[in-house]
Amino acid sequence: MSDINDLNEIRPIEKNLNITFSDYSLLDRALTHSSFLNENPQSVLEDNERLEFLGDAILDFIVGAYLYNRFPEMKEGELTSLRAALVRSSTLADFSRQLEIGSYLHLGFGEEENGGRERTPLLCAAFEAVIGAIYLDQGLEEVKILVEQLIAPKLADIREKSLHKDAKSEFQVWSQAKYNITPHYEVIDESGPDHAKTFTVRVMVGEEDWGTGSGTSKQGAAQTAARNALERAQENDSFD
Repeated sequence: MSDINDLNEIRPIEKNLNITFSDYSLLDRALTHSSFLNENPQSVLEDNERLEFLGDAILDFIVGAYLYNRFPEMKEGELTSLRAALVRSSTLADFSRQLEIGSYLHLGFGEEENGGRERTPLLCAAFEAVIGAIYLDQGLEEVKILVEQLIAPKLADIREKSLHKDAKSEFQVWSQAKYNITPHYEVIDESGPDHAKTFTVRVMVGEEDWGTGSGTSKQGAAQTAARNALERAQENDSFD
């Protein structure tokens, strides 16, 4: 894929977005990673970093307004936690995968070979850039429609599983109250290539293993381990 002359290669994404662009150069730019320009200096395209910046701000606003109106009695702290869960990199990358944005990206050969189309940071940035492009081309209302369709089912899942809670902090409070011990976390396994590693972490209270979790980052794996530990504590009727 080279420049905007290859419109037939990116137009199918409009069906996924349910949007028809007026200015295809915005969509093309949103799908252009800097690695492509590094390897194709003759290209007339710009990379998507400025659109990413814009999309990030728009997402914060739309998600914040949605939560404010959806939960009129909710405290500021929980609203903030829910918004953070909805706009974190892994969530936005999931939206990107749902819309198949990775399939349409302009990537450099090296980035392509390293699995760039599936890398969470790259997919997150691309989603934000596409949001920025839609805003400039269609206005805020069209962005709002798309974003709210994506976040509504994700929000239900986050609340049901308490994914917006800081499980590590909650389990630490419980462990210190119950045993006067601060939990510690150990990486017990790493697998996969460097660009797509999976980490497995266990949480220990003293010498006892209370739970394990896996994720694409050590922090994410530790949060999963802590959530599993909290569930175990609840099942044992020992969670206050």
